[in-house]
Amino acid sequence: MTVSEDRPLVSITTENACVDFPIFDAKSRSLKKTVMGMVGGNIASEARVPVIEALRDITLELGHGARVGLVGHNGAGKSTLLRLLSGIYEPTRGSAVVRGRVAPVFDLGVGMDPEVSGLENIVVRGLFLGMTRKQMEARVDDIADFTELGDFLRMPLRTYSTGMRVRLALGVVTSIDPEILLLDEGIGAVDAAFLEKSKRRLSELVERSGLLVFASHSDEFLRELCDTAIWMEHGRIVQHGDLDDVLRSYKGAAA
Repeated sequence: MTVSEDRPLVSITTENACVDFPIFDAKSRSLKKTVMGMVGGNIASEARVPVIEALRDITLELGHGARVGLVGHNGAGKSTLLRLLSGIYEPTRGSAVVRGRVAPVFDLGVGMDPEVSGLENIVVRGLFLGMTRKQMEARVDDIADFTELGDFLRMPLRTYSTGMRVRLALGVVTSIDPEILLLDEGIGAVDAAFLEKSKRRLSELVERSGLLVFASHSDEFLRELCDTAIWMEHGRIVQHGDLDDVLRSYKGAAA
């Protein structure tokens, strides 16, 4: 993975990129099933060591302004592709080049410390997403208003309910200014009214980003944020094109 920030316009380019995960205990069928469920793909063998072919021959060219949805069943490779594009996973073969600062938003709780206050976690999570302490401190009041957590912001995160944690994480995530936004659907533990409020704020976040790749099972949400889509199956790209065309093909195949 190569990340460059020497150009003002952002882009993602992959060429025949593959991601493999070796399974060293070949006798453990349960382990193989677990990994397959996490990353999708197929089981192959390399030098007598079984490997999960999580992504296979991924070729993409996404430029500034791209708004791309990822569709496919659980285990199709959507989350693995996002992690490849973010640099978390290196391609086993092929190449992946990203120009621009990446904000990976996969697990809303990642980068938060349960032992410190919500206010402190605003800064901690922001640093994890590539922002500076000064930038996050300037956003505290806005995040506090959005989350509606009040005095709970001064309490340790471990005292929060799941819904409260999601509110705080969403408040931080939607306050950043990303060049490349990689978003894995993870909203659900909040009430309906706050979910609608979150969707509006997410839409504003997308407008501020130079490039979006968004994995979601919600056609409605995809149509709000994206205009093109990629259909993933077994770690491969089946179709890449207009959002509605891809959704029709995907839904037709699943029927």
